[in-house]
Amino acid sequence: MKAGPNKTILFDYRLYDEDGVLIDSSPEGEPLGFVFGEGSIIPGLERELEGMEPGESKKVVVQPEDAYGLRDPRLVQQVPKEMFAGGPELEVGTSYMGKTDDGRVINFLVISIDENNIEVDLNHPLSGMNLRFEVTIKDVREGGA
Repeated sequence: MKAGPNKTILFDYRLYDEDGVLIDSSPEGEPLGFVFGEGSIIPGLERELEGMEPGESKKVVVQPEDAYGLRDPRLVQQVPKEMFAGGPELEVGTSYMGKTDDGRVINFLVISIDENNIEVDLNHPLSGMNLRFEVTIKDVREGGA
């Protein structure tokens, strides 16, 4: 059975950055599962998996526009230090999770800290990157189960 819309796909993957550094991979014997067409994986990878069958392997490069998007300079912002009062002591180069005033969870990277402000980057860590995947389809099942 081929990978396609409304099918459950199980696949092993290895994800590398543009320099060939391994960023992430599925644990040995634990393939990643998703329902094709539900938007639970990046669009460029899903498109490349379509039509593949169990046992088939492929190397693909996914452009930023089909992954986590281009870097948006507007998402690098100066935030007053008092906004972080009562939280953990922040360190430059460290990623954190926080909540917006409306309760949404956000991830951010601390770029710099000065006397009054903390500069944060709200871009996804993989935004702006060409991502190289090595994938192997392990199973394709009917429906979303």
